[in-house]
Amino acid sequence: MVDEQALVRELVSGRIRAGLDVFAHEPEVPRELLDLPNVVLTPHLGSATQQTREAMTRLVVDNLLRVERGEQPLAPVRA
Repeated sequence: MVDEQALVRELVSGRIRAGLDVFAHEPEVPRELLDLPNVVLTPHLGSATQQTREAMTRLVVDNLLRVERGEQPLAPVRA
């Protein structure tokens, strides 16, 4: 969990640097970050590798099979 407003303040001050991939109110990005030289922004693609996507797919399939058998899923989604 990140306090996005506090993070933005620290980045604007220049005290820290960051690469950011996820934002509190996607697809909106805090405007203060757009031109900072100490910030790299990416469009929520941190998981966009073949290996990661294959693992994510395997987890979905494994969860579906477990539920079909009456078992608890490995990664339940809770509201």
